[in-house]
Amino acid sequence: MELVIGGAYQGKLDYAKGKYSLEDEDIFCCTEGSIWVDRSKKCVCHLEQYLLACIHAGIQPDLEFRTDGIVICDDISCGVVPVDTALRAWREETGRALGSLARQAEHVTRIFCGLAQELK
Repeated sequence: MELVIGGAYQGKLDYAKGKYSLEDEDIFCCTEGSIWVDRSKKCVCHLEQYLLACIHAGIQPDLEFRTDGIVICDDISCGVVPVDTALRAWREETGRALGSLARQAEHVTRIFCGLAQELK
């Protein structure tokens, strides 16, 4: 698995499309409020939205992804700590999930200002 992380609007999806020759039909984008993830797609994007939906639903997220897949997630750990309890739980869960996925991943890439930084 490949893990691509970085802040919002930093070019993570464009990077993944170029590096892994992804077409739109290869990508599943998690949406706000949905706990369903199409794991048949090669790339899962916006994992942070799935994690937020799991927090709101009170369920543990399923972090099993294709071994040949790409997971893209916004790093929401920087910035002001949210006052809202659920949003703090989301921030913490996202950090734990990214740590777990980074250990499983063959490569981890951080995108900052459109530039790739290989972390693993």
